[in-house]
Amino acid sequence: MQYTYLGRTALKVSRLCLGTLNLGVRASDEESHAILDTALDRGVNFIDTANQYGWQKHKGYTEEFLGGWFAQGGGRREKVVLGTKVFNPMTDWPNDSGLSARHIIASCEDSLRRMGTDWIDLFQMHHIDRHAPWEEVWQAMETLTRQGKVRYVGSSNFAGWHIAEAQEAAARRHFLGIVSEQSVYNLVTRHVELELIPAAQRYGVGVLAWSPLHGGLLSGALRKLAEGTAMKTAQGRAAQALEVHRDAVAAYEKLCDGLGADPAEVGLAWVMGRPGITAPVIGPRSLDQLTGAFKAMELTLSDEVLAELDGLFPPIGNGGPGPEAWAW
Repeated sequence: MQYTYLGRTALKVSRLCLGTLNLGVRASDEESHAILDTALDRGVNFIDTANQYGWQKHKGYTEEFLGGWFAQGGGRREKVVLGTKVFNPMTDWPNDSGLSARHIIASCEDSLRRMGTDWIDLFQMHHIDRHAPWEEVWQAMETLTRQGKVRYVGSSNFAGWHIAEAQEAAARRHFLGIVSEQSVYNLVTRHVELELIPAAQRYGVGVLAWSPLHGGLLSGALRKLAEGTAMKTAQGRAAQALEVHRDAVAAYEKLCDGLGADPAEVGLAWVMGRPGITAPVIGPRSLDQLTGAFKAMELTLSDEVLAELDGLFPPIGNGGPGPEAWAW
């Protein structure tokens, strides 16, 4: 396993982050435990979840599921860098969502209880709260870190200017602030290259890429549809994107065939090789999908292949960061 530092911190995390959205829900309990154990055995020390995950059964279910896995012992909790999230509503009550100090602290306590742990390594704001001043947010996060319940704070689905605003406010309080940002990023969705990634690099914030295969679109969608084995690809974001990008996806799968590599491996390898990326957040539903992610770590894409991928899925504008000023 390869490891890197999480943003500007001294915390080492694996180059693969195991997402838990499917565990205990789309994957059986037995398969989910096997995925967790295999990932840990292979050196994956970074696990990501959210307080709302498992909503198909009930909100908080995934954290409870992880708590059951940690309770098996064997150093499971001690070896893991554990991230969860706060923001989304857990009930219909008005103060049970957002980033108020009340909800941040209450949500942390609830997550700790569900997972049966004393601390959260990475407590992530799942979305920006446009009604919460940073003084309130950081006061709550400082309280939790002083109490030893939270080690680091992260964000998710922020814009570049949100990162800048948050970090400047944290600096005024002599607080570490945000150490990671989790954004959707893959060959199809490359908006973060314009401002989010440059801002994160400037402030020493590690970027975690969620949906690195765009909901299965880049994992051999057309082949799976033809075989009748498509699951996520046949619904939601991937199905909508396929209507727009069908020709590019067909060419992509042909390119992968020429490389002798599975499309999912190529898509993950591309994300892992992008500047500023700490780790893709993978969400395997089976051990085979987890094994494919490990193979992606061993795959090096040549400059020629990268150029072909840019041709199929062009970056926004001319690529790279957005223009900072008019170039004379």
